[in-house]
Amino acid sequence: MAVTTLDTKTALIVIDLQQGIVALPLVHQPQPVIERCARLVQAFREKALPVVLVNVAGGAPGRNEQARHSGELPADWATLVPAMTPQQGDLTITKKTWGAFHATPLHQELQQRGITQVVICGIATSIGVESTARQAYELGYNVTLATDAMTDLNIDTHNNSVNLIFPRLGETGSSADIAALLQRSA
Repeated sequence: MAVTTLDTKTALIVIDLQQGIVALPLVHQPQPVIERCARLVQAFREKALPVVLVNVAGGAPGRNEQARHSGELPADWATLVPAMTPQQGDLTITKKTWGAFHATPLHQELQQRGITQVVICGIATSIGVESTARQAYELGYNVTLATDAMTDLNIDTHNNSVNLIFPRLGETGSSADIAALLQRSA
């Protein structure tokens, strides 16, 4: 299914476009992903719609089988890339888990603005993006995913999210398709 419409009260959520994440071994070059996200950011700002810039600075507690990063992260780990420098009116959210809604003020901020739909892009597709999309869906938002404006650490998990999970959570489309819909809206 392709993206069909954007609600008049739609927000853009950009996940983890920060120095530490874009430096990881990603399956797609990060610069085109950053550029597509930046074009969406600009399009949303031009329409005076909310832009949410999310970074991650920590991890959820608990045991897991896969080893976590040990030691100190680089000082600029959580610093947003220059193309995502917050502007007046943008929301900035720092999360400590995969999804941007858990234990953050994101839902309350969107509710205060009457937001009914979210467009999500960023890194990593199967982690921060998918977790945020699942949470948004569970909270009752219409969800749209800009599938060319995201990448992952693993091509199989990226493809699983894009092809099997995202169509169950909302609509998918390219960043250009989403920007074109946005231009046609009020």
